[in-house]
Amino acid sequence: MIVEFRLPDLGEGIAEGEIVKWLVQEGELVQEDQPLVEVQTDKATVEIPSPVSGRVLRRMAQEGDIVPVGAVLIAIETDAAGPAQPTKAVEGGPPADRFPSSAAADGTAGRGRVQAAPAVRKLARELGIDLTQVAGSGPGGRVLKADVERAASGGAMPREMSRPLATAVRPVTMEESVDPAADRRQGQPAAGPLVERLPLRGIRRAMARRMAQSVHAAAHCTGMSEVDVTELVAIRRQMAAQAAEKGIKLTYMPFIIKAVISGLKKYPIMNATLDDEKEEIVIQRMYHIGIAVDTPDGLVVPVIHDADRLSLLQLAEAVQTLAARAREGRLRPEDVQGGTFTISNIGAIGGTFATPIINYPEVAILGVNRIEPKPVVRDDQIVIRQIMGLSLSFDHRVIDGATSARFTAHVARYLEQPNLLFMEMV
Repeated sequence: MIVEFRLPDLGEGIAEGEIVKWLVQEGELVQEDQPLVEVQTDKATVEIPSPVSGRVLRRMAQEGDIVPVGAVLIAIETDAAGPAQPTKAVEGGPPADRFPSSAAADGTAGRGRVQAAPAVRKLARELGIDLTQVAGSGPGGRVLKADVERAASGGAMPREMSRPLATAVRPVTMEESVDPAADRRQGQPAAGPLVERLPLRGIRRAMARRMAQSVHAAAHCTGMSEVDVTELVAIRRQMAAQAAEKGIKLTYMPFIIKAVISGLKKYPIMNATLDDEKEEIVIQRMYHIGIAVDTPDGLVVPVIHDADRLSLLQLAEAVQTLAARAREGRLRPEDVQGGTFTISNIGAIGGTFATPIINYPEVAILGVNRIEPKPVVRDDQIVIRQIMGLSLSFDHRVIDGATSARFTAHVARYLEQPNLLFMEMV
């Protein structure tokens, strides 16, 4: 019997994945639960295991292909009795039909609605694009992601204009004349001895898409503050030695997470998302804190779930474990799902302030910058204190400037007076 294994639902709205590396060859014998392929989603790289034991008949995608959830990844011949159920691709036909039709997946063909896959509709909602006003470039007028992205950049042709213009001035269409992507391509240098062109793949591709999505979808605004963390520096130094005895590296991040959670509880709208379709602000009462981690392959954001239930040392251990997994490329799908608020700590690298991009669909992100000694005025005297820069980016569609300022002030107060943190610790 031939089993067609499809890309499974990887959770949290993930609609597709990129084939990073095949771990089996055609004709190879595989065992149940043996890893078949590495797939890069918008969140992380995951290994997809085989659902059965058998012989690999055909791999339905190549490395670098973008595969939608539900598309056939691989055909495996098992020893189980039963009639063979090959697809056209397995029988030797071209693999063009290996991915399901977007119109069929969306159920829109022939019903008067715009033909577009669910992932495309979701992207259009996030970017504020009316699909009825977008001319589809896919088969049968189907709207593709590229069409939506072009519309968001101002280069798409309205749907009602597409047919008349295509008929009247076919040699030079609107899309050809104002396509910003084409303009960018014309201005880019060709590969040569002094120019290196690198494929945008894996984590960097996912990061690029998510950052562009966030900038298009959210109304970004950033507020900046300086925080006197002199007392925090001293306390962390004292506690670090005790934590090291337990094999835990105590950084500033656990203290920051505690201060942020206190702020989220006082200002719940900071821990929300915006449901554009229902036009509702969704307040979340769980505190799943994402921590941005710089890896050799790009930026990833593992999540500490229920961070409010963890002690300071438990948070330190979680940060240490997730950061190590991220840098080694061993994050699991559950490690990168469900975040409600993100913290990006670039203090070890440098920089006084930043304008971090929101980890959409969250509504805010806190950037933490380096700690450095600075002269400040205290009791009419100039003294040297340890100063940390905070940069809070927020979605102005959901959060107003006053609320963001109060939230930042609350977090700053708890970092300046660490005794307040200990009063609230588990």
